[in-house]
Amino acid sequence: MPTDAELQTFIVQAKAATYAGDGGFSIPSRPASHDLRFAAGDFEYLDSYFGNADFLGQEVVYWRGQPLWGMNYYGYLLQPQRLDAASAGQLIKRALTRLYEEDRFLGGFTFQHDGWTYTDQTNGDVARFSGTEHITSVDGTRCYRLEYHGGRIV
Repeated sequence: MPTDAELQTFIVQAKAATYAGDGGFSIPSRPASHDLRFAAGDFEYLDSYFGNADFLGQEVVYWRGQPLWGMNYYGYLLQPQRLDAASAGQLIKRALTRLYEEDRFLGGFTFQHDGWTYTDQTNGDVARFSGTEHITSVDGTRCYRLEYHGGRIV
C-alpha cells in the first residue's frame, strides 16, 4: 500500500498532466462525461465530469487496479455576466499549475492574474479533506465557486 506522500506525489503528477496540463480526453466512461486519464507505475487516475459553466465531477486513483483515493467536486459561476466558463477555466489552469509546482494539490493557496484572484482553502490532508476554491474580481465580487471533498477509500 502506498504512503500518503507517494499518493500525493502521484495525484499532483496526474492533475498536472490532465486538466491543468490540457491532457487529452479519453473515451467517456459514462454517457456525456468528459474523462481524463493518467497512469504511472502501479497508479492510474481518472477524472470524469459533466457540464461546462456549472459542472460536477469525480476523481479516482487506482493502485494495482483497486480504488484507493477519490474526490468529488461541484463548481459553478456566480456572476456569468462578469466571468465566463472559458475565462474561469484558463485562470484555474494557471493557478493550479502554480500550485502543482509546489508539489501539492491542497490549499491554502492564492493566485492573482489580470485583476482576478483565485483562492483555494482546504481542511485536512490527502487522506481526508474538504475545501472550496473561489475566483474573485478586482472589486471583491465572487464570480466562481467550487466545493470539493475526498480522501482514501480503502
